[in-house]
Amino acid sequence: MTISHHPPEELLAEFAAGNLEEAHQLVVGVHVAGCTRCARFVRALEQLAGAALEEVEPVPTAPDAFDRIMSRIDELPEDTKAPPPASVTDNDVPPALRNYRIGKRRRVAPGLSMRPIELSGSGKARAFLLRSAPGSRMLEHTHTGTELTLVLEGSFSHEGGRFGPGDFDYGDDEVEHRPIVGDEGPCVCLVAMTGDLRMNGLLGRLIGPFVRL
Repeated sequence: MTISHHPPEELLAEFAAGNLEEAHQLVVGVHVAGCTRCARFVRALEQLAGAALEEVEPVPTAPDAFDRIMSRIDELPEDTKAPPPASVTDNDVPPALRNYRIGKRRRVAPGLSMRPIELSGSGKARAFLLRSAPGSRMLEHTHTGTELTLVLEGSFSHEGGRFGPGDFDYGDDEVEHRPIVGDEGPCVCLVAMTGDLRMNGLLGRLIGPFVRL
């Protein structure tokens, strides 16, 4: 698998520092797991951060600090403890997401369907699997927020080039594009999105309210 499109370095740096919200961390993390170049970059950042920490003067802690923290955890009511992840076994879900709860598929437009991914609830971004039929053409659009897209299967193309398995696409309110899905098969993408799509043109404004991702 040849990966041609990668996350911006600033986004990888935020990922390495653990500063991204959950949906963004998920999409970037799946890309990094399959991309040698980005994994090497993230490891280098983590090593630099580790070296910097070694130079920081340690702060003394109370001798019983660990015991006090553990006792507080044990005192938590059962219903506040995180439930074990639900395993998803259907073939439509890629292995990287098998420990997430994946919602049922719903149609959002002709040739376009999505399955929401259940997150912890923190952060404004939502994550979902987006499936587009071969040869689908979306109307030209931009975004009111950000859109992080990782191709898992198939391909799509727009003004920024062709995006195949492993490729990462970043969109925001400054990007206008019109994705066209390849004819070789359905395109399945992992997406993290804030805001909504904003369709261009008269037809786009007419159908825009009915396309909800």
